[in-house]
Amino acid sequence: MTPAAGARLGTLLATLLAGEHRRPAEELVRQLTDLYGDGLTRVVAALREHAPDLLDAIAADDVVTDLLVLHDLHPFGVAERVRLALERVGGDAGYLGLDGGVARVWLGGGCSGVPQSVVEAAVRDAAPEVTGVEFVTAFYQIGVGPPAGRAS
Repeated sequence: MTPAAGARLGTLLATLLAGEHRRPAEELVRQLTDLYGDGLTRVVAALREHAPDLLDAIAADDVVTDLLVLHDLHPFGVAERVRLALERVGGDAGYLGLDGGVARVWLGGGCSGVPQSVVEAAVRDAAPEVTGVEFVTAFYQIGVGPPAGRAS
């Protein structure tokens, strides 16, 4: 969905929900969401069975990803989508897991040149259900042990 379309939908919903037609508006949204959710479920099931490569291809689309995630139908879990996004961004980054909706991302020294904002945007685009991104920076030890003269 384009930002303009999203903003327009938000405005329309806010107008409907603020008026006397709140309950019918909520019911309409719920029924429409259920209807296209049921349709998407059938499409995904057919693609899984007959054309898994095509399912993977359409799941790479940003708008389709949002719809599939909304209905818990995306063929890839959060971890796989985030890992693939980090690979596309490049650099030395890895997915550590999800904690309360927050994706933990490890950044190594090879990520120089790739701003954290770019990495965060890639994670959020790949997994819209992620509510935040926490970066963990790698610490490198130079040498094979503690400095000379120090006990470990």
